[in-house]
Amino acid sequence: MRLSAALPSLPACAVCGNHELYKKKDFAHTLGMAILIIAIVLSTVTYYWYEKWWSWSFLIGSAIIDGVMYLMVGDVVVCYRCDAHHRGFLPNEAHEAWEITIGERYRQERMRLERQDAQKLEVRSPESKVEGAADVQRPTRDP
Repeated sequence: MRLSAALPSLPACAVCGNHELYKKKDFAHTLGMAILIIAIVLSTVTYYWYEKWWSWSFLIGSAIIDGVMYLMVGDVVVCYRCDAHHRGFLPNEAHEAWEITIGERYRQERMRLERQDAQKLEVRSPESKVEGAADVQRPTRDP
């Protein structure tokens, strides 16, 4: 879904209308991990060959690459509730970095809603449930 930025900043999520948004770097985490793993492997191999200067150059070089990419990549505004990524909007003072307590609250909400949906879709077989009969709990054996 493409939305044009009518306002320079985003007050609420354009998908679900939630007001709790956070900002993060718009960077592919797999690329960052690939750079780190390659640097570690090359550093380990060169350290094994007693080429400590090459080993340190790979590690420091990957840190420099990471720092340059961090400065070049822009921010993206993300919704806590629906995880929609909004690009092209300027983050305002209300859009802080990801907060674990807010993220956990929405994760718990998603889990609760999924459980409710699963219970609604649960189909009961006619043998196990007779209409008008009281639910009888069967005793369980303790191991």
